Parts: sequence; C-alpha cells; structure tokens
Amino acid sequence: GIAIMSFLTLFGEEVMVSAVLGDLYWCYDKAFGKFIGTNVVVGVVLNPLLKNLVLRRRPYFDHESIRCLKPVDAGADIYDIAAQGYSFPSGHSLNSAIVYGTMPVYRKKKWLYAIAFLMPLLVGVSRVALGVHYATDVLAGWALGAGVVCLISFLQRRIRRTGVLHLIIFLLSLTGIFYCRTTDYFTGLGLMAGFFLAYPFEEKVVRFKETRSIVKSILRVLIGGALYFALNTLLKLPFSKAFLDSGLLAANLLRTLRYGIIGFLLMGVYPMAFDRIHPRKS
Repeated sequence: GIAIMSFLTLFGEEVMVSAVLGDLYWCYDKAFGKFIGTNVVVGVVLNPLLKNLVLRRRPYFDHESIRCLKPVDAGADIYDIAAQGYSFPSGHSLNSAIVYGTMPVYRKKKWLYAIAFLMPLLVGVSRVALGVHYATDVLAGWALGAGVVCLISFLQRRIRRTGVLHLIIFLLSLTGIFYCRTTDYFTGLGLMAGFFLAYPFEEKVVRFKETRSIVKSILRVLIGGALYFALNTLLKLPFSKAFLDSGLLAANLLRTLRYGIIGFLLMGVYPMAFDRIHPRKS
C-alpha cells in the first residue's frame, strides 16, 4: 500500500512535472511546453502564496493517529514546518491538475481528457493516504488547479502581447515577499522569473528545432536534468550552508536569484547546444 501510494504521488512532484515539461518543450512541441509551463509557474507560486496565508499544519502535526509516510523533505525533521511546508492547499494536487489538465485544453484529444481526470485523482488520493494532507487540502488543490487552467489558458489565448501578461503575473506574485516565510515561494518566484525571461529570448535568439527522435529526446531531457543539479550545486558554492538555511530574507532572495538563473539557462540558453549534442545532417 505505502509503495503504491508513494509511486502515485510521484506524478505530482516537481521532478515528474519537470520531466513532462522538459520533454514537451525541449523535444516534442515547444509551443505546447510554453503554454503548459506558463500555467505551471503560476501554480508553483500560487500554492505557497495561499499556504502562507492559511498557515494550516499538516495532519500528522496535530493527530497522533496519523503517520507521515512520505515527508516533503526527507532530509529534515518531519515537524520542521519551514522545510515540510504548510498543508492547505495540496501542492501535488494543484500541480497535477494544472499539468495534466492543461493538456486537453491545448490538444483536444479524448485520451488526454482521461489523463486529465485520472492523474490528479490518483495523486490527490495518495497525498491523503500518506498522511501529509487533509482531504480538504486535496479538494482545494484540484479546484485551484482547474481555476488556473481555465483562467491562465484563456488569458494566454486572448492577450497577444505575451510579455505584458507575464509582467502582470510576476508583479502580482511579488506580494508574497512581504509575508511568505517558506522556501517554496522563493523557489517558485525564481523559476517564474527565469521562465518569463527565457520565453522571448528563445523566440528571438535561439529558435531551436524540436525532435521526435526517442534517442534525441531522452538525451535532451537527461542532459537538462543533469545541468539542473549541476547548476544548483555550483550556484550554492560561494555561500555557507548556515546562511542558505537561515531563513533570512537575504537568503531567500538569493534562492530566488539562483532559481531564476537556472530557469533562464535551462529554457533559454541550453537549447542553443542541441545542434552540438546531435548535429544536423548536411
């Protein structure tokens, strides 16, 4: 039971979401990837904005009968709320609703509608079963995810000037600096900034070509994942672990800058190397 629930919850985690977006953007259809990616970065910031307002503790904090079977941060104390995050709404449920729910909005295929319903359902159930969320957290995550899919997808199709839409979203997202204390907000804000800056850079400067080759696709995603971990490690080196984990505003803003750089390099600069990874045939 625990193994199955742990497996299902993976489909709402950042690694899986990143892999899906990476495959869509770097390989299959970059316009599709940008469309879903815009919705995803909104959700990634919206979730901690709400969590830091509601401040609801995870169920195992207050109910001895509930066991935490899969902490958010396995390397930290399960009762460290800064590391494990607040409970309402469920980020996994929100993420899965946005990622899988946006797919049939962009490509109206019956099998994508089935995925859009099934995947968030399984992810949400797993979060309650693993003891890290109340059912109401999951319901709120689904509802908010569906709201993001409807609203941001509508705006993307109606507002021709993408930069204006991105600027408005980012300025609204900055409000969390005044009250958010958990690192997930500052991570999400950085990823949003990097994504929004790389968006026009790719369109005007890079203009890379997608690929349907399975080998090339796997290579692009694997190298992209390796670059993510390498960059994250490299950008931490000038600073002490004590400072990075201090929770100070300066440390959190540095986190935003770090993830902004990573997001921009992976989305905007990394695709410039695709021809070198697998040169085009003359």
